[in-house]
Formats: sequence, structure tokens, C-alpha cells
Amino acid sequence: MRADAVRNLEAVLAAGARVLAADPGAGIADIAAEAGVDRRTVYRRFSSREALLAAVHGARLDAIEAALGRARLREAPVQVALHRYVEGIIEVNRTWPVDLARMLADAPSRERRDHVVREVETFLTRATDEGLLRQGLPPGFAASFIPLLVHQVARNLPGLTAAQAADVAVDALLNGIGAAPARSPLPQPRSG
Repeated sequence: MRADAVRNLEAVLAAGARVLAADPGAGIADIAAEAGVDRRTVYRRFSSREALLAAVHGARLDAIEAALGRARLREAPVQVALHRYVEGIIEVNRTWPVDLARMLADAPSRERRDHVVREVETFLTRATDEGLLRQGLPPGFAASFIPLLVHQVARNLPGLTAAQAADVAVDALLNGIGAAPARSPLPQPRSG
């Protein structure tokens, strides 16, 4: 692919992510205008809006997988890996802010996403075993909480670089947001 074609494709995919995040019903003409290309350029590459959306979701998954690779969740010291992971996912959320619910309707995309989830869960077990995260949290809590925190930081702190935003998120995750973090045990679920 020619260099200008690659640039156009990247511009269309990034614009598609931004436009569709703001307006899920946006059309190809809106995306082409945001990307600064003619809509015929978009149609030459994508036969339909759904094909473009699938490519945007694929690009988001590529970026997530690359962020996981850079984080080195299995090899790096856990605190370093956590910060790298959070920073990378903040960058992904800012660059590819598309709704994941539609992406997960596609079986191959869902399988890729599930693989990422398993990698993160394995890392979180390691982080707990090594004492970075608290023992005794309800199953799946950290795995469901971290994406929410990262999403909020990525969206609500746009003036910070991804590294600075990751500092905030990791500090909030590890130390809480109270003036004096409570060290009381977690409440146990009631039985019966």
C-alpha cells in the first residue's frame, strides 16, 4: 500500500472512532469529512459502514494487544507492568473511543477481547500474589474495576498525558482517594 493510502486509512479509522463515539449513527460522509478525505476514498476501502466499523474495532483490538505487549504483564515487576498497562489502555481509550458492545457481537473480535481479559486476569492474580493488590477482594472485582477507573481517567483528565493520567489512576487504585485509607477488612458476603 502506498504511503498516502496508509495515511488515509489511518486517518479514516481514527476519525471513525472519534465520530462514532460522539454519534453512533454517524454515516460514512461524516467520517470522511472528519478524516479530511473524500467519501469515495472511504468507499474504495470499505464496502459499507459496518465494514468500516469492523475495521475500527479491529484497530482498537490491535492497539489493546500492543499495549499489553508493551506492558510485559508476565515479565516486568508488577508495579511497572501495572503502570505500563494502565498508560497503554488510557492511550487506546483516547485514540479509539468506540463503544465495545457492538464489537463484542462479532465472534472473532469477542475471542480476541476474551484473550486480553484472560491475560489481564492472570496478571491481576500475580499482582495479588505478590502483594501489590489486596487479598480477599470479591472474585473479578479488580478486573471489572480497573477498566472503569481507566476509562474515567482517560475521558475526564484530557489535559494530562497518558503517563500522567496513569499516575493518577494507579495511585487511586493502590491508595484509594480518601485522606486516610481505611485498612479494615472487606465485608464478607452474607450467606443464605
